[in-house]
Amino acid sequence: MDLSRVYDVLIVGGGNAALCAAITARRNGCSVLVLEGAPKEFRGGNSRHTRNLRCMHDGPADVLTDAYTEREYWEDLLKVTGGQTNEKLARMAIRDSAHCRKWMVQHGVRFQPSLGGTLHLSRTNAFFLGGGKALVNAYYRSAELLGVDIEYNSEVRELKIQDGKFTSAVFVRKGFTHEIRAKALIAAAGGFQSNVAWLKQAWGDAADNFIIRGTPYDKGTVLKMLMEQGVKTIGDPTQCHAVAIDARAPKFDGGIITRVDCVSLGIVVNRYAKRFYDEGEDFWPKRYAIWGRLVAGQPDQIGYSIIDSKSMGTFMPPVFPPIEAESLPELAKKLGLDAEQLVQTVTEYNDAVRPGTFDHTVLDNCATEGITPQKSHWARRLDKPPFYAYPLRPGITFTYLGVSVDEQARIYMQDDKPAKNMFAAGELMAGSILGKGYLAGFGMTIGTVFGRIAGKEASLYVNA
Repeated sequence: MDLSRVYDVLIVGGGNAALCAAITARRNGCSVLVLEGAPKEFRGGNSRHTRNLRCMHDGPADVLTDAYTEREYWEDLLKVTGGQTNEKLARMAIRDSAHCRKWMVQHGVRFQPSLGGTLHLSRTNAFFLGGGKALVNAYYRSAELLGVDIEYNSEVRELKIQDGKFTSAVFVRKGFTHEIRAKALIAAAGGFQSNVAWLKQAWGDAADNFIIRGTPYDKGTVLKMLMEQGVKTIGDPTQCHAVAIDARAPKFDGGIITRVDCVSLGIVVNRYAKRFYDEGEDFWPKRYAIWGRLVAGQPDQIGYSIIDSKSMGTFMPPVFPPIEAESLPELAKKLGLDAEQLVQTVTEYNDAVRPGTFDHTVLDNCATEGITPQKSHWARRLDKPPFYAYPLRPGITFTYLGVSVDEQARIYMQDDKPAKNMFAAGELMAGSILGKGYLAGFGMTIGTVFGRIAGKEASLYVNA
């Protein structure tokens, strides 16, 4: 890398959104440098842990079944966000999701039909062959072949911005400090979820019990620098993609295999062996990302997903085996719960279950009656030993506090004017669309769509 060179486009970050931007800008004739803070073997940010992206389509399309219309997609998003979304940006992501797969295939990504047990997603989500790591590797190969310069272990420490215009970035690599100039900046360095100190500012001491299921390199450094330089932010620092994951998972980088997907098939109790939310509120792909926040709100940020033998084999198992017992008192002892209270909770739940036709592939009519919280669907008595449990902790994937952008992915300043040459994509700006809640695969959709938009608009600025 020639440090005296002025690049057309500098991209800070090395995940899906960053690579989509890099490839697009390079194909539009720009010189492009990608600064990835992680070492090469851990490149790709959270994208390494993904499996699919959510796609609109009006009929069966390659690996997607049936249809998933713009209207349904939008209504799903509206429901999970409670209306906390920018409709213009959201609809852009939704509409472009119908066309981006062809572009992805051109750059080495391959898709496969969804497997059995993948959360009812064959109609709505296109799965990557080889998962997110294969996608990341494909994009890096494509970027390198196109002539994109890539520097690993390169942590940006300073962004030089004057009057809303970026001029250069200071980064550290192998202990040495360097400065690089560029005509345009694309910020795609993710949220602040691996910065526990920042999480504690939002959540208090509860954040000490959070597990970061994604990359440990998303510390929010770039986001904080932009905030300090007068960039307009959007989103609540306590809102995030947070799922219930196995409490035995490592502090960082456990990935998707630590997620516990049997919540809707049984009950979830807290450390006092009491239920606290409707486990069968809606299909799991529309609700799994609220359970991290729900567990975070419980004493000591711990929960326990409990099922019986009827449910085994009907969900994608996590990497850790369940805790097994022949009786509820025995299970309580293994979990460190009050046995009498757990037996009472399960008895009250069992007594409230009303007969119905159980079918975990639809919103069935198996529900409880006369108990709070209700279980709206998939309610079956827990009465067939062995009994199984998974301990749960909040698993933070990415935070929703981010920079405000427009339809051209331009970053907005505090004066509500767009920056002259700064753009953003991916988790760093996802709060513009995700005020709260989540839809499975939608983060990859946002990154793919706005990565390409940022790459296009940056190159148009450079070439103007």
